[in-house]
Amino acid sequence: MFKVNRRNLLKSHEGPWILLDLAMLTLLVVNLIWIIFDSLYASTFIQENLLQVAPGFVDSYQPIHENFLLIDLGFVAVFLTEFCFRWLVAIKRKEYVRWYFFPFIHWYDLVGCIPLGAARIFRFLRIISILHRLHKYKIIDLRNTAIFRFITFYYDVFVEELSDRIVVKVLSDAQKDIAAGSPLVEDISRNVIATRLPILSKWAASVMAHIGESIEHSDHGKSVREHVNQSVGKAVRNNSQIATLRLVPMLGGTIERTLEDSITDIVTQSIVNLLKDVTPEKIDDFVEHGIGRFSSEDHELDQEVLIVINEVIELIKVHVSEQRWKSELNKDVDEFETN
Repeated sequence: MFKVNRRNLLKSHEGPWILLDLAMLTLLVVNLIWIIFDSLYASTFIQENLLQVAPGFVDSYQPIHENFLLIDLGFVAVFLTEFCFRWLVAIKRKEYVRWYFFPFIHWYDLVGCIPLGAARIFRFLRIISILHRLHKYKIIDLRNTAIFRFITFYYDVFVEELSDRIVVKVLSDAQKDIAAGSPLVEDISRNVIATRLPILSKWAASVMAHIGESIEHSDHGKSVREHVNQSVGKAVRNNSQIATLRLVPMLGGTIERTLEDSITDIVTQSIVNLLKDVTPEKIDDFVEHGIGRFSSEDHELDQEVLIVINEVIELIKVHVSEQRWKSELNKDVDEFETN
């Protein structure tokens, strides 16, 4: 069972309402237990066994059983009084847009007040709503209860099984469309990329310009310049023609280092200028005359792309179809056996 957190109860600004919830919760539990007992008492089997075990109890409870409806009406009167009181408070606080929304939102409270067997079951919903409010204000912690873990586990199982089957069905339909010759690649190129090409070009130009400025910066571009310096230095040292400069007496090493530094600066600045000088118009021109020439006419390329997409979808289906709730159940069993 859950424990009441008295500290949070005292700190809560909703203290009176929480106390009212606790009182109504107790009353509901007593009422439902009494209803269950009275329903069982109505059977001949229970009455015969009670006559053998406690005949005095049967004699004293029989009048109560015969007038149980009146007793239940007493509970109903308390429930309706509390319902009307909360309704008036909700109107005063303007908790809902319209004053008459309250009974529609809390319909289960009204239905549960009907003193009939089928309607009394809705009083369980009222217990759940009260427990939810107490859990929300951290007066009780439902997560530590066995029934909460039980319901949560099988709810997750139901949702996972249902959602997995829906996702697998959707992905399977997508695979059928692709296998039937769906022009997916061409549609993506024409309807997605082409319509956003100006924005993509502007974004790419902005990113490249920003990278160029970062490289040119004395601090931010230090790592890039060091990498270029190492690459150029390695290329210079491995070049057979430049290596002959070392043979020049006294000045060979100096010339080689000067040439290496000069090439490094030239390469770095060329990269910076290339990145900073790129404009959206140049990217558009490059796409139009370069990448834009690749189209769906290349059937083999399209087929390879569709195969890749199909394999990716198949992997997603396998991953989605994994019943993770089984692994969680096995984990709990292993932990139980270990303890």
